Amino acid sequence: MDGNGVRPFRVAVGDDVLADLQARLDRVRWPDEPPGSASTWEYGTDLGYLQQLVAYWRDGFDWRAQEKAINEFPQFMAEVGDVDVHFLHVEGQGPAPLPLLLCHGWPGSFWEFSRIIPLLTDPARFGGDPADAFTVVAPSLPGYGFSFRPGQRRCDIEAMGTILGDLMTSVLGYRHFGVQGGDWGAGVVTRVAEQHPDEVAGLHVNLLFTRPGIKPGQEGEATEDERRAQAMLERWFKEGTGYQWIQGTRPQTLAYALTDSPVGLAGWIVEKFRAWSDCGGDVESRFSKDFLLTNVMIYWVTGAIGSSFWPYYAVRHGQPALAPDGRRIPVPAAHARFPKEIIQVPRSWAETVYDIRRWTEMPAGGHFAAAEEPEALAGDLRAFFRDLR
Repeated sequence: MDGNGVRPFRVAVGDDVLADLQARLDRVRWPDEPPGSASTWEYGTDLGYLQQLVAYWRDGFDWRAQEKAINEFPQFMAEVGDVDVHFLHVEGQGPAPLPLLLCHGWPGSFWEFSRIIPLLTDPARFGGDPADAFTVVAPSLPGYGFSFRPGQRRCDIEAMGTILGDLMTSVLGYRHFGVQGGDWGAGVVTRVAEQHPDEVAGLHVNLLFTRPGIKPGQEGEATEDERRAQAMLERWFKEGTGYQWIQGTRPQTLAYALTDSPVGLAGWIVEKFRAWSDCGGDVESRFSKDFLLTNVMIYWVTGAIGSSFWPYYAVRHGQPALAPDGRRIPVPAAHARFPKEIIQVPRSWAETVYDIRRWTEMPAGGHFAAAEEPEALAGDLRAFFRDLR
């Protein structure tokens, strides 16, 4: 692929970067834990677990092997305005593959899609119908991973949607494609669909951005599902959003610590993979050490953690993830609801924003659906887009 500002890309981290990381891991200064905490993760990332993970990072983790695995996927950089966007672009194996934009969120990366991409691009290889094949475009969100460079302008969700919509339409030339996302990626692909309703065949999300809640005085009119969702939201805002407050109010202050300390970065990120996944408290029942550390490394080697906070700051300071005028997204939409997702939104709220055509209650999985339950998510994508190609 060449032209239109697109150039091939391979991950090639310098030996000096890896040597510096090794030196930092060799001289960790560990905190203590509150007495009697006994590996409960109650106060945040467990000290014993993080010490084990860092010992593996220091003595057993092979970044060059992970780098090689990343580079087995075709990767490119595209100039989209003033931002260089990194993306995987994997051609589908079938009679008429549908282009599909896959968008991750925070604290994830494009590497979340490493297991699901083969299922989507070559379904026949896994016993599926080649007519269901997709050509996958999986970018690093602008400001994340390899879509970041020092001094780059910060992007809110609307700006990310504009950039990635332009990537699909103006740069890659697609006139009919699907979109899928979770976490911030769900907001980004919602904005892509909103901005390109004639090109987007369908919109699939595994986390829903919605406006309504139960307003004061309307409690008696709410359904059981709505009351349950409202209670979940209230618990989430009370116990689960501390990271949002600091990332959304003082992102620069936090960036110093996490850009300078690889252990601090790992502790900040891995805690979310444990808390938000369907792992029953054992993060490695869902994610290997290699997967977790590769995701952390994508933030570390690019220095992108500070930039990745920007959507939180933007939303908290008046730049909403959804369009502020309340309009409904005018493309067919689907939602896969995984039982351990951090927020469970009822369909009645979702339908105020999306034209819901498919609603799937998944039996297992959490926030990182593509990495946790790739077969289930791929199956839902095939089913939803089958009549929209």
